Amino acid sequence: MVDETPSQFVNEAELRGLHDAVNPLARDKAIPNLEPHSIHFISLSPFLCIASSDPDGPADVSPRGDAPGFVKVLDDKTLLIPDRIGNNRLDTSANIANNPHIGLIFLVPGVTETLRVNGQARICTDGEVMAEFEVRGKMPKTGLLVAVEEVMFQCSKALIRSRLWDDDYRVERKSAMPSLGKMIKDQIGLAEPAEEVEGYIQKSVKERMY
Repeated sequence: MVDETPSQFVNEAELRGLHDAVNPLARDKAIPNLEPHSIHFISLSPFLCIASSDPDGPADVSPRGDAPGFVKVLDDKTLLIPDRIGNNRLDTSANIANNPHIGLIFLVPGVTETLRVNGQARICTDGEVMAEFEVRGKMPKTGLLVAVEEVMFQCSKALIRSRLWDDDYRVERKSAMPSLGKMIKDQIGLAEPAEEVEGYIQKSVKERMY
């Protein structure tokens, strides 16, 4: 159990005192706009994570994924992210409706560097704009229009340490973990059999992808 007495925690100045001075390359790498390299990275990325929070502070991180290039670069200061059908909790969108500040991390399979983009987002409902994201005859109801404020590439250390794109830590899904239906049933005490819950989840994945 973590000792939560005040002496166990540090303020920012004390924290910085525990570490070496920041390297000038790391200090100065953040830029205020997208440029050819970051635009190219986004065009190759099929997956990103969005960090958001409500005005009172609780934070959330949510994944987004689609075909490479699913995030549109409108100009060097603007991104548009389609908000595909999900579980209707609207955690990210509700946060953004109340607090526009977000952080994005883009990943490209096989590439150990990542791209970080920070900015402010608004929820777009323009039908003509959303029509550009139509897949299988369906288009998203909303999108996230992101005003870019900070762009930086992140070095490879985290993905190299995790061996994310290697087979070393790849698990056999069925033997390593219970089904999602089983885990949710156990977590919230559902009366329905795990197989029934899992069947609902798989039906949703199959029929509500877009």
